[in-house]
Amino acid sequence: MTTPAPDLSTLRGLHLPTGGNSAVQPEMVAALALGFSLALLVGLIRLVRARRGASVRRAALRELALAQNLEPEARRVAQARLLRRVVRTLKGEAAAGTSGAVWAATLDTTFATDFFRSGPGRVFADDLYRRPKTIDPAAIDAGLGRLLSQIRA
Repeated sequence: MTTPAPDLSTLRGLHLPTGGNSAVQPEMVAALALGFSLALLVGLIRLVRARRGASVRRAALRELALAQNLEPEARRVAQARLLRRVVRTLKGEAAAGTSGAVWAATLDTTFATDFFRSGPGRVFADDLYRRPKTIDPAAIDAGLGRLLSQIRA
């Protein structure tokens, strides 16, 4: 009860689909153009984002370097203004409008650190307008330089 094998001589040879007369079909050209356009768009978006992040980082580091030439109290105020501008740029106006412990938490979240809640950066949250006796400007400058150089927008 086995069925005989079909005769393969009736099969026709390999051929292109009957939808087009040439090897270049409009659907294939459209798909290739769309894929290339999307890849180009993704690359352009990544380039713009990288340049934006680098420009924010460069501007922040430049302003930090300029602030190092000021007197200690004026330097702290310039650094505090710089931090407000950086947070406003990266996180928005609402985040930059906080103060006190919430501001310290916002800074720590923005820069992924604890420098502002438990390190020398506390001066920007609590003690900006006080005259703390034990402020180490070098530690603050080094910490801010390290944090600002890690900005990724």
